[in-house]
Amino acid sequence: MSPTIQPAKSGDGAVLSPIHTENVLKSEVEERRDYSGAREKTDPREIALVRKLDWWIMPILWLMYWLNYLDRNAIALAKLNTLEEDLNLTGSQYQTCVSILFVGYVIVGIPANMVVTRIRPSIWMASCMTVWAIISGLTAIARNYTGLLLTRFFLGITEAPYYPGALYILATFYTRKELATRISILYTGNILATAFAGLIALGIFEMHGMAGISGWQWLFIIQGAATLIVALAAFFILPDEPLSTKWLTPEERKLAHERTQEDTVANKGQTTTWSGILDAAKDPKVWLFVAMQHGHLGANGFKNFFPTAIRTLGFNQTITLVLTCPPYLIAGFISIAWSWSSGRYNERTWHITIGKAIAVFGPLHISS
Repeated sequence: MSPTIQPAKSGDGAVLSPIHTENVLKSEVEERRDYSGAREKTDPREIALVRKLDWWIMPILWLMYWLNYLDRNAIALAKLNTLEEDLNLTGSQYQTCVSILFVGYVIVGIPANMVVTRIRPSIWMASCMTVWAIISGLTAIARNYTGLLLTRFFLGITEAPYYPGALYILATFYTRKELATRISILYTGNILATAFAGLIALGIFEMHGMAGISGWQWLFIIQGAATLIVALAAFFILPDEPLSTKWLTPEERKLAHERTQEDTVANKGQTTTWSGILDAAKDPKVWLFVAMQHGHLGANGFKNFFPTAIRTLGFNQTITLVLTCPPYLIAGFISIAWSWSSGRYNERTWHITIGKAIAVFGPLHISS
């Protein structure tokens, strides 16, 4: 016998009609919302859809972010090879080449946020990645300080559109309750790129002198080629918006669109991009986050000098490259657990505050 659905009962035990039963079930679903209005998934179709989104969106975005940081941090590892000797760089010139990337990054940051909403995100992000792959590979042909400086500057310009584009895609397909964990998983691409960059460089530096090419040049060539392959794949895999996603069925497209529309915070009228920028500029909370991010990036600047700092402790090149891995590997696991907790309990303030408080001890300990 097939199972039957028992009709719902009211508080006094009276049997409700099918219509009333449906309303009761709907109200129960509506009640599964937190203080911000974000709701918990209960529909098996929605759970299956989110799982499918994870399998299609997260791997390609993660790979793109992983390569984003692998390419920009390659200069720190190239310094352990013969980069400075081959290009006759002084210490201050090397530091300028490291820093100039962020000049290009800042110039393009806000415009990139505006462009991604006007053209197809898949085309925009994959195109930018293709160009940064080529520039990364061309770093190998730099012959002096000027050549390295220019490639780093343009690398910053072409890498800048990636992160706002990735967040835009995630916000288009995921609800507020789902975003924290996904953003954290994405961010591990940054952390694990730094963790494994040394091990990758260790293998590539074994090619030093092959075909008359230095190890640091092979590093830029191989990583640039890998980035180009992923960029070409991104043209076909990255989605634009739920209703046009090719790898979703018509029913899944409709569900993906409806659930994000339902989760969207109500907007008080239509606003232009510029009015949105002005509103953000007048919000004190935005500037608080700017200050926090400024301190965060400043503290993370040591990434570009971390391998060199380890080498000054007396280790050879092989041990130095291996020792760059463990700190970031541990950080990757903690990052996922921390953001899962934030998403699970839909709490942000204390997760940010405690995390930043712990992070303060590192620089203080080093400076003491």
